[in-house]
Amino acid sequence: MPQRTHEWHLRSVTGIFHRRNHHGVKFMGLTLGIPKESAAGEKRVAVTPSSIKRLKRLGLNILVESGAGSAAAIPDSAYTAEGAEITDSSKVWQAEIVSKVQSPTEAEVNHLRRGSLLISLLQPSVGGEAATGSYLPQGPTQQLAAAQIDAIALELIPRTSRAQSMDVLSSQAGIAGYRAVIEAAHHYPRFFPMMMTSAGMAKPAKVIVLGAGVAGLQAIATARKMGAQVEAYDVRPEVKEQILSLGAKFIDLALAESGAGQGGYAKELSEEGQRRQQQLLTEKLKTADIIVSTANVPGRKAPTLVTEEAVRGLRPGSVIVDMAAASGGNCPLTEADQVISKFGVTIIGLTNYPSLVPYDASQFFSGNITHLLGILIKDEKIHWDFADDILAAACVAYKGESKQSKEPKESKNARESKKSGSEKSV
Repeated sequence: MPQRTHEWHLRSVTGIFHRRNHHGVKFMGLTLGIPKESAAGEKRVAVTPSSIKRLKRLGLNILVESGAGSAAAIPDSAYTAEGAEITDSSKVWQAEIVSKVQSPTEAEVNHLRRGSLLISLLQPSVGGEAATGSYLPQGPTQQLAAAQIDAIALELIPRTSRAQSMDVLSSQAGIAGYRAVIEAAHHYPRFFPMMMTSAGMAKPAKVIVLGAGVAGLQAIATARKMGAQVEAYDVRPEVKEQILSLGAKFIDLALAESGAGQGGYAKELSEEGQRRQQQLLTEKLKTADIIVSTANVPGRKAPTLVTEEAVRGLRPGSVIVDMAAASGGNCPLTEADQVISKFGVTIIGLTNYPSLVPYDASQFFSGNITHLLGILIKDEKIHWDFADDILAAACVAYKGESKQSKEPKESKNARESKKSGSEKSV
């Protein structure tokens, strides 16, 4: 008997795909669409072949846009080998669930089907507040809600131990911290480690890392492994032990206030605190060969830590990697997505370090998405349980309503995580 090709039928009311294989057996399940990223310079893909089998066990049929993984060195054949279907963009955007890395454009939102779910980085307003006072551009939450599209903003996954496997910001920040140091080494005209040869000796580079969240701690670890002398500073005094554990020295400015905020994040210092911080840091920074600055306050302009005076005080050939360039920069001389030279100092303002390590960054991102779908998909259906602290915090649009203007209620899981001290710094 000749083998029959797969037949797909779309039920107009429910949007559930039905499939019959060559044995005539009927399958049902949700479709997960993975489009190719359209943002300039973005090489990552939201889901990789390593996650396909687990996603299929949830009852998902995976549709991948042709070439979606090519920039991350993942060919279409790797997806089909795991059971995904390679198709064109129109079919991918019409899936019940669409997952991507960067926030969609207005045109891409218009391609989504009514009643579908989008899972992506979405640049929502922070802390349940409206955009007032927010520095970063706001995402398409209102447009998604108006189009009756449900949406999960991956930035809002809470910083709890239970949500750690879904925490995209942390997984990507670690990659960024590693790659930032590699970038610094590329532009630095001297060695990182101490080198002793018959021709002479080179002293180790002195690296100062500002901010000891996930990116900062990984930057410390990477610089240490490369043989540099490392010192680090953070406004949150509780991270001192983490800095010391990596073999770096902690810079204690003895400020009169703490910069520890909710959920492990940093918070803005008072005006007097910021002035004193800049004053004390400036002289210290002049002793560095390389500065890696990672200080960010969610939704706000990045604090100024590396002043023009500090830059002028650095010796020629020094390097500043400003990882806060996307939110205004920790150095006022930084230019977003540019590498410039000022006063003989190279200032690197790249804004997407994970995309410079696209294969592994995509693997980590895909793992985060897969774990998130694991709590969202029940019996091959999307199951919204807003008693779950993860879903309550991350959902920004639901059934035509924008939820980002509302502060999500703290669930029992979140309260227990705080009591146990399981929240982590980012």
